Amino acid sequence: MTSRIVTLSVKPRGKPIRSLPEAFEIPLSGLASQLYQSLASKSSISVHRLRITKGIDGSYIPNSKGISIDQTGLREQSVIYVKDLGPQIAWRTVFIVEYLGPLLIHPLVYFLRPYIYKTNERPSELQTLSLILITAHFLKREFETLFIHRFSLTTMPAFNIFKNSFHYWALASANLAYWIYAPNSPTAQPLNPAIAYPALALYVVSQVCNLSTHIILRNLRKPGSTERGIPTGLGFGVVTCPNYLYEILAWIAIWLVTWSLSTGVFVVPAVGQMLLWAKKKEMRYRKDFPGKYKRKRYTIIPGLF
Repeated sequence: MTSRIVTLSVKPRGKPIRSLPEAFEIPLSGLASQLYQSLASKSSISVHRLRITKGIDGSYIPNSKGISIDQTGLREQSVIYVKDLGPQIAWRTVFIVEYLGPLLIHPLVYFLRPYIYKTNERPSELQTLSLILITAHFLKREFETLFIHRFSLTTMPAFNIFKNSFHYWALASANLAYWIYAPNSPTAQPLNPAIAYPALALYVVSQVCNLSTHIILRNLRKPGSTERGIPTGLGFGVVTCPNYLYEILAWIAIWLVTWSLSTGVFVVPAVGQMLLWAKKKEMRYRKDFPGKYKRKRYTIIPGLF
């Protein structure tokens, strides 16, 4: 039954797609990824620019090797809509570019203090510690991007790289660096061991836990697949996204070291964004794993968020 060949009616959604066929034949046993590859080839367009939906209900057909045409519900003369999403850029590339900002700007401002602030004073212990913690944080982010993360979506609209990078290049880089390394900033004051050492311990523990949760999430998805699973361990039984919890704790530690309002200017919007992501992820778990997933009351911080 599933080896039967069906003819699909193909229509563009939005702007016309050059050379897009009006009809397309594919066996029911064929894969959704084959549908994408074939239409992309016939249209002479990157497969990552295409989004295919079903005409009957508008539901999205994922570009997946794990879903057959039969499983999508498409049948003889079913209508599919194909949309050109425009120029795309890989998510991995976006992450690398985002995190590159702090890695370039923080050392640059730190070592160019005499020229930026017109001072001959040496950086304080807190300023040096701030540079180390922030640089280590974003080096870890780059490492995870290259070797840990497995993305459910391959690409995003190319223009979004400017919007996404603003948060890191402006708020986490130029904003933090200018105020933290200034000769009159709170971090220019002597180090207080009663605050700095506990903050450093919190930072290390949070970064290790954050990395561990990312490894747990990575192991839920096979290379090249978009499959999802239910994460367990290291906080996943308490909140939806303990990786965000540990991320926030790491930045609280940095805030305790810097004592700069500029850190809050970066952290507060970041927490707000993570709350939105965590809420969507909780809803997705409930939808994808009804009956299996244990619903969480709190998405990030137990008793609060």
